[in-house]
Amino acid sequence: MEHLKIASDNYVAFTFFIGTMAMMAASVFFFFELGNTSQKWRTSVLVSGLITFIAAVHYYYMRGYNLETGDSPTFFRYVDWILTVPLMCVEFYLITKKAGAKVGLLWKLIFASLVMLVTGYIGETIDRTNSVLWGVISGAAYFYIAYLIWFGEVANLSQTAGPQVAKATRTLAWFVLVGWAIYPLGYILGTPGGLFGITLVSDPAAASHAMDIVYNIADAINKIGFGLVIYALSRNED
Repeated sequence: MEHLKIASDNYVAFTFFIGTMAMMAASVFFFFELGNTSQKWRTSVLVSGLITFIAAVHYYYMRGYNLETGDSPTFFRYVDWILTVPLMCVEFYLITKKAGAKVGLLWKLIFASLVMLVTGYIGETIDRTNSVLWGVISGAAYFYIAYLIWFGEVANLSQTAGPQVAKATRTLAWFVLVGWAIYPLGYILGTPGGLFGITLVSDPAAASHAMDIVYNIADAINKIGFGLVIYALSRNED
């Protein structure tokens, strides 16, 4: 199994390994803190632990796939996202529930996240000749989520749920606006035609490796960061 060892200059595999360990460590922390969390925030912290645990398992497999093939584990990455991103959206519902958030809001967030991910996967892997069309649909779903969080129901509910909830919601909204923005960029770099028909990279393989590193770092920051914001809210909000 010599070929499965991580070479000292294999930064892609190294970030997969670091991502696995970071996500698993975060999961252990969130799960162990459940007993010290008040009842009304326990589900939110549990979901945070589930997000990082699911990601840790997928990162373990993505690391192995990358070491065996040298390719980007696009399929496994989307499988991870299609499980963890809707759960991240669920967090917005959970923290605004006491302010009157309805189940309809939960399904709006979940549905939009699934549309964003499914159409992104189709455009990046199945129907690459129409990647711009699928990218537009995926982007529209992303901006709909951002709208709900920044200006729509989530934003309005957070303002009536108390200052700590409002502060946490705004922090999470920045994660969505800034942290999640790296994913559409990766889609543009990884599909034919680049941006508006302009080829952005001359070496697709090098771009794929670079985006894997960026994705791995961004995933760790976004998923663990989301959980830490929720954890801090559970300690600061009465």
